[in-house]
Amino acid sequence: MTALLEVRGLTCGYGGGIVLDRLSLTLEPGKVMALIGRNGVGKTTLMRALIGLLPATAGDILLNGSPLSALPPDARARAGIGYVPQGREIFTALTVRENLLVGMSAAPAAAPSALEAVLDYFPVLRARLGQRAGTMSGGEQQQLAIARALASSPRLLLLDEPSEGVQPSIVDLIARTLARIAASTGIGVLLVEQDIGMVQQAADRCAVMDKGRIVNELDREQIADMELMRRQLAL
Repeated sequence: MTALLEVRGLTCGYGGGIVLDRLSLTLEPGKVMALIGRNGVGKTTLMRALIGLLPATAGDILLNGSPLSALPPDARARAGIGYVPQGREIFTALTVRENLLVGMSAAPAAAPSALEAVLDYFPVLRARLGQRAGTMSGGEQQQLAIARALASSPRLLLLDEPSEGVQPSIVDLIARTLARIAASTGIGVLLVEQDIGMVQQAADRCAVMDKGRIVNELDREQIADMELMRRQLAL
């Protein structure tokens, strides 16, 4: 299967210091890859590099075989990258509908049916379209943040710690929904996550990160092994 996302020898950091050190990974269409590792190993830095907020000093990023490294963040969004940052960063003063329309505006070519599609995945939002986003629960806000990213009809969806501040039952719901979205649409999902249960429910593969590199990859059978997952998180 042709890779949707290819990262080859990616190196970057802050203030002259290296955080990502020749990191490489691949993600196929319709698959969910979880990225795990201790705090400080470079997971969020990788997200920032993929969306163009942090320039690479070496290496390549390709989406469907097209190089992205020279493109600014807005061009990467138009190329098909959706991003849900840690902390959600929804527009709290806007309604749910207005937040979703902002997501659609990031990709003018997005199909008019995109809004209905994301509401089918997250039906709780349909009943709250006129509600100000800041008045919703943390779990509802997280669903809105994911739906807003999906409203741009991305080919690749990046999520940074979507379980943070969300009650366990909603974490389970989001995990199952992400797996269903990937399988039914062909979108690739790269998920930075520390919640082992969420990884086990959502991910087809799991990449383990340490010191700015991918040091191990686990398949679905290995992901289901709780003790093995705990050991990987302790690296």
